[in-house]
Amino acid sequence: MIEISNLTKRFQTHTAVDHVSLNINKGETLVLLGTSGCGKTTTLKMINRLIEPTSGEIRIDGIDVRQQPGPELRRRMGYVIQDGGLFPHYSVAEAIATVPRLVGWTSEQIVHRTQELMTKLQLPTTLLNRYPSELSGGQRQRVGLARALATHPPVVLMDEPFGALDPFTRRHVRRELFGLNELKETTVVLVTHDVNEALELADRIALMDKGRIVQIGPPDELLTHPATDFVREFLDDKPHRPHE
Repeated sequence: MIEISNLTKRFQTHTAVDHVSLNINKGETLVLLGTSGCGKTTTLKMINRLIEPTSGEIRIDGIDVRQQPGPELRRRMGYVIQDGGLFPHYSVAEAIATVPRLVGWTSEQIVHRTQELMTKLQLPTTLLNRYPSELSGGQRQRVGLARALATHPPVVLMDEPFGALDPFTRRHVRRELFGLNELKETTVVLVTHDVNEALELADRIALMDKGRIVQIGPPDELLTHPATDFVREFLDDKPHRPHE
């Protein structure tokens, strides 16, 4: 689904991402895990061209992402950030309708899809005319995901999506959202520094350090066969539960 080859990003004298290569399968949840500054968010943002690479290639379904305009590419991908990334002056209904309107959906299609997503994400329709400041953190995150999923994108990118939530709400919301059949059928790339989150959600984890992938594989493989001392220490340093 996504092929990344020798991806590099330099900011003046700093190399943020250093010759990263990986393939992400259709329907897979791949987690980019690592400490702050390891290059995981920069890697994610190069997939939808919010950041342009210095060198290397990214292909989605065999097509180089540079062969299409950035805005058009981003409309075909879901993108979820911390606290939902909602515009404060957009109501819930307006937020969910943003991309469908841009790609030419009819009002009837938008209303139907909005109602469908509100039901799936356990959001009461009484929230449709409310604004982000009137929502709880968990509700904002659900609305952010609804907006990302509105046009059935084949790929959804998530950058620390649960980082603004308290620990209890964070666990509850992420389990609820990743339990959705719709998300299970989508290719998801998720950035986090939270080991528990990675172990719970990932089909595979790509653990990054200093702009490079130091190990990639299923969660259990990283736990039982760490490739380096860094991998062992990173995973052992934090309390975690077994992958579910």
